[in-house]
This record gives sequence, structure tokens and C-alpha cells, in this order.
Amino acid sequence: MTNNIDAFIFAAGFGTRMGALSSILPKPAWTLKGKPLLQWAADSLRHAGCVKIACNAHHHVNIIKSIAEDIEVIEEKALLGTGEPLRRIASRIATDGLLVWNADVIADVPWTHLRHEHAARIAGVSWLLVPHTGGAWTELYLDSSGRILPRGTTGPKGPYLFTGAACWSAEAASAIPENCFDVRDFLAEYPDHRGVVVEPFHWLEIGATNQLIHAAGKLAPEHEGRVPGCYIHPTAVESWKITRCVLGPGAELYPDVKDCGALWFFDGKNQIRLALE
Repeated sequence: MTNNIDAFIFAAGFGTRMGALSSILPKPAWTLKGKPLLQWAADSLRHAGCVKIACNAHHHVNIIKSIAEDIEVIEEKALLGTGEPLRRIASRIATDGLLVWNADVIADVPWTHLRHEHAARIAGVSWLLVPHTGGAWTELYLDSSGRILPRGTTGPKGPYLFTGAACWSAEAASAIPENCFDVRDFLAEYPDHRGVVVEPFHWLEIGATNQLIHAAGKLAPEHEGRVPGCYIHPTAVESWKITRCVLGPGAELYPDVKDCGALWFFDGKNQIRLALE
């Protein structure tokens, strides 16, 4: 069995924007249609032909390992950010590049096109970009050759939005300085990276509680979204007297309980209620 890795999923963050939800499950372990977000990300990469997929883990490592199935879990004793994890696996990157993705987005990523453009341009790093549609997201610009300009710098092409999808060569990953926390700092100095611009594609970010509730209603209306405006974990028992609530693992409310803006879960002994932020 090859030791090479052809895809990597970032899954080690603290899930801060998920608030109380991250105290019981790491963000990649929350489900839609009974499938953890980590596996939604992996399926996207599998459909692109990736065979050996790895992810990093720091927060609730054992839970990440329990849902990883055939994904290799690389444990981080300390949170390493987005640069150091790639540097550490540089020697294992497949010859046609490493596809990189995030565990909190469900999207129809054009991976085949990204990989093709990466090979055609012989780039060290290729970032998948879409036209910027406004809002607070960081604007990126390209120079005339297609190179991504440093943050805060305008250029002849743009503005664009980075989708989170990228393709890395082993050479580029091995050039990342040791202990580089934010890979964008490295790219500001590294010359061999290009932007691959595509038309906007289906995209659903699930980084915060409200986004998880929204995704449940949109993608899993007969499962986690079966109580409108709420999220119901597959192991929870639904309650129809709640609004903007998350019923987490093992949650079961008394039939007459009404509630709003709360997370419920079973801790092995008691039903616990925490306020949603």
C-alpha cells in the first residue's frame, strides 16, 4: 500500500465559531444525513479520484479518529495552523500534487480542473479562486502572469475570493519554513504559486451554529433538519416545542419542555442544557 498522500483535510481547529457545540463534538464530527462533515469533505475528494486522504486533528482527537474510517489522522499535540502540517507531510505528497480542503465546507469543487491547471502551469501551489462578490472576505488579486499577489496588494486581475481548495507540489510544501502557522505568510514570499480562476460553484460553509442549522434544513430536511429552524443529531429525540435549538448526541427533552436558543445533549448521566451564542 502506498505511503503517499494525495489529499489533505484541515480538521484540527477549535471550532470557536460553533460556540457551545464544540465543547461536546469537534466541528468535523457534526453530521448531515448521518454523515460527519469530515466524510462529506472526504467524499468530495474521493469523487476526484483521491485514494489516500489524511487529515490533522487536535481538538477532541479521539472523536475525529472514531469518524475517520479510511482517512489517516495525523495528531497535533499543539495546534499547528495551516503551514506546518503541510511541511511535515511534504515527503509523502503524490507526484501529481496534494489536494487540500477544509472540513467545514460542502461544495461542488472542480477538483479535476484544478489539478489539470496545476499540472499545465507547472506551479508549486495553485489556489482555486472565484470572482469576489463583495462582503468582508479578503480580496485577492493576480499579476499579469497569474501569480497571487500579497494580501492588501491590488493588481491587474481581480478581485477574487480564495475558496479554500488548493493543489500543492511536494517541492512547495517542503519549502515552507518550520513552525509556519499561517501558510499565507509563506506564500507572500514564495514565487511559484498561481491562481486558478473558475466560475462560482455550489458552496455551503458550516463554520458556525446558525450555518449548521441552515445546512440541516437545506440538505437534511428529513434528518437533522426535521424540526424547522433546529438541528437534531441522529442520536437525539426530536422535540416540537423548540426554536433555534440544537439537540446534540443523546438529547431527549420531556414532552412539555419549550425552549429557544439552546444546546441539549446527554453527558452519560444527565441531560445538559447550554445556551447558544
